[in-house]
Amino acid sequence: MHRLSFFRNAWLYLRKIAQHPLFVRTLLILPLLWLAGRVPQPVVRIGPPQRVETVNPKMGVHTRLTDEVEEWKIKRTLEMVREMGAPWIVEYFPWGYYEREKGRYDWSHPDLVVNHALAQGLAVLARIDFVPDWARPEQTTPRYLLEEHFADYADFIYAFVGHFSGRIRYIIIWNEPNLSFEWGYRQPDPAAYTRLLQAAYRRAKEADPNVMVLAAGLAPTLAPPGSEWGMDDLEFLQRMYDAGARGYFDGVAVHAYGWTLPPEDPAAPNVINFARAELIHEVMARNGDGDLPCFITEAGWNDHPRWAKAVPPGLRIAYTLRAYEKAQEEWPWCQMVAMWAFRYPRPARNFQDGFTFVTPGFTPKLIYSEVQNYARTGLPGIE
Repeated sequence: MHRLSFFRNAWLYLRKIAQHPLFVRTLLILPLLWLAGRVPQPVVRIGPPQRVETVNPKMGVHTRLTDEVEEWKIKRTLEMVREMGAPWIVEYFPWGYYEREKGRYDWSHPDLVVNHALAQGLAVLARIDFVPDWARPEQTTPRYLLEEHFADYADFIYAFVGHFSGRIRYIIIWNEPNLSFEWGYRQPDPAAYTRLLQAAYRRAKEADPNVMVLAAGLAPTLAPPGSEWGMDDLEFLQRMYDAGARGYFDGVAVHAYGWTLPPEDPAAPNVINFARAELIHEVMARNGDGDLPCFITEAGWNDHPRWAKAVPPGLRIAYTLRAYEKAQEEWPWCQMVAMWAFRYPRPARNFQDGFTFVTPGFTPKLIYSEVQNYARTGLPGIE
């Protein structure tokens, strides 16, 4: 009896509230309050085609728009790249983001990035890796790809190249496979990577015979033989050739960080510096591929105040400008140099912030202005 009385009284109370004029008004106002609380998003249009003005057509930067969700920020980033005078960008397109189920593709975000880049007059090099959950065992990283799933990666390459045919001409097959971290915490395996490259190359050419397939940029490293962390990049490339890689790439991506050394520091097998790119090209030449182009898809110097491998900001600017100039004047086999990294969507709050040209809030650093001045005049601003 007590329970029935309770529910009856509750029902009468709620009915009384519902009949109150304020209750009805509140119901009408709630949707308006919800709309007012939302942050308005600007209307973004692609805009008319633009052209990059530069004295050095080999200038490029590595953008990081993979995790940039707001379209106006994507557009503004690419506008600033054009305004700086760099006609090339390298961008990361994670396989696992766009094929969450086998055979079902979502191109909405990469379409945004690519369409805005093309409107700004920029050429796009697409780095493709990051294994989706369905293509790897549990408790493995997105860099872990078993050979039984190489065909799945190649199928994605086929879909990607077909979708972006006529818009993206260059694709990079994987990233730094000579590091254990980038190979799913396994021992680097040049022969296995070569089989992955061969599978991807065949499928890419099926989708678009004109696409340029680039072998992965290798991490510059002096790792000793048998190291669990990585394999010397020069040895890894030679062992790729030994495994039959020749004929399965149209060019090579190269990583060429200078650390604390100037771009003029001479190349040597026991030194990590910007000129190490020459040694990669020498390995190619020894194996009959000296006429193939190289694309430096990661390079640069860092000016973080608390990192042992950084240099002062002025020196970073001078080294960067001289590196662009060196590629233009001395390296006919090098098609492009992309400095790491133009801008992050959010602060990394570590030494990585010392690589950027622009803050997350789009404030240009001094290096941006100096590179822009060089692109317009050909004159270095800082020596």
